Amino acid sequence: MRGFIYFYLLFFFLSFSAFSQEKENNWSNQSGRELKLRISDSNRYIEYIDGKPFFWLGDTAWELFHKLTREEADRYLEDRAKKGFTVIQAVIIAELDGLTRPNAYGNLPLVNKNPNQPVEEYFEHVDYIVDKAASLGMFIGMLPSWGYYWKTNPGNDIRIFTQENARKYGEFLANRYLDKPVIWILGGDSNPENDEELAIIEALAKGLRLNGRNSQLLTFHPRGPGRSSDYFHNSEWLDFNMFQSSHAAKGFDNGIFAELDRKLSPAKPTIDGEPRYEQIITGFYYQGAHPMVRFTNYDSRTAAYWSMLAGAFGHTYGNNNIWQMWSEGEKNIVGADIPWYEAINHPGAYEMTHLRKLFESRDWEKLEPAQHLIIDGPLNGPSKIRAAIASDKSFMMVYSPKGEPFTLALDSLAHNHPTETWFDPRYGSDFVFRQGITLSVKTFTPPTSGEGNDWVLIIETKPEEQ
Repeated sequence: MRGFIYFYLLFFFLSFSAFSQEKENNWSNQSGRELKLRISDSNRYIEYIDGKPFFWLGDTAWELFHKLTREEADRYLEDRAKKGFTVIQAVIIAELDGLTRPNAYGNLPLVNKNPNQPVEEYFEHVDYIVDKAASLGMFIGMLPSWGYYWKTNPGNDIRIFTQENARKYGEFLANRYLDKPVIWILGGDSNPENDEELAIIEALAKGLRLNGRNSQLLTFHPRGPGRSSDYFHNSEWLDFNMFQSSHAAKGFDNGIFAELDRKLSPAKPTIDGEPRYEQIITGFYYQGAHPMVRFTNYDSRTAAYWSMLAGAFGHTYGNNNIWQMWSEGEKNIVGADIPWYEAINHPGAYEMTHLRKLFESRDWEKLEPAQHLIIDGPLNGPSKIRAAIASDKSFMMVYSPKGEPFTLALDSLAHNHPTETWFDPRYGSDFVFRQGITLSVKTFTPPTSGEGNDWVLIIETKPEEQ
């Protein structure tokens, strides 16, 4: 047993070093690529304008424009670029007193809370952050407004949007950021509940489109748990779907949302834009939620791999201390207690780095959900196994969140003589453990098991030599 452990650790170190080095140079050059996106021909993922698949690795930094100085924004963005993030999700008119609390330079976003009277100095700060992100090869997932400000419910004294001013505000934003690497995210953690609210969102979207002149991608961030497709799937302006699996419970398979979106017609890409955040109180919106029970980096990981193997085209990470850019002296929200500039180094963010490296090391865009290939193993609950196979049957990936054994049908693979690899999502290490002849049915037992011991099995084949 001691010999096995030594053998595993040796391979763990060697493979991690090689795996990390392989992708580092590509990331360092990502800022040199033209930062324009489009929907792929398959309608299942996003790609750069040159046809390279775009892996969405997002971070929810909702209060970025509102709270941070330029120097602080530089620190945050440079960290996220080094960790491989590709999308930073931030809100112009922010959630936390966004109409009444000035930004770090004393500027409010609007004159007299009028969406058609933007404050130039405030938007110059937004400009700076957008340009800084672009210089690092990242896109801003830009929310024009948090949801409070377009809700029409009685007693909402902070509503500022109507159909008329929403369209003009959208036109202002589109003209200002037309040539910038921006992905527009409407909604802001709220769902339309009546015709007037639907019309406001549609008007904002029309404004952003500039009568068809703007090709930047648009989506909608719903209140969780929920899906943009519940409201706007058939809207022409909605380029891809976004769901929020939210923060209710541990061990919940958020891949279910991706599965549901993939069944819709017409086909559109889908992604989890707000999953369970690292360090947020579990089910904080329920009565009796215990402040010491929080989501961990393991909970963030399982959300990422479940969603990816269910058909999402990337993933968004979140940290309770970062979305609100919390620092000492600030109001404590949902248990925030670690300054954002320390929380950027929490383990969950590093593990998202491993997620991107793993998928980009293969043709991840070819993956399709393949639960039918799982013959035996946990198919429900916190140990649920998820499988996906490439459309050309050249490789498959299987995720076991608790290291539980599973049995697969392998006769769908394209060729014989597979290479079988274990990948450790905690540390980004991988090692080949078997090469041989494909069997029709095979059982796999991950190297370790239990809470926090998740593993990805990779089986890939190559054509036999003639």
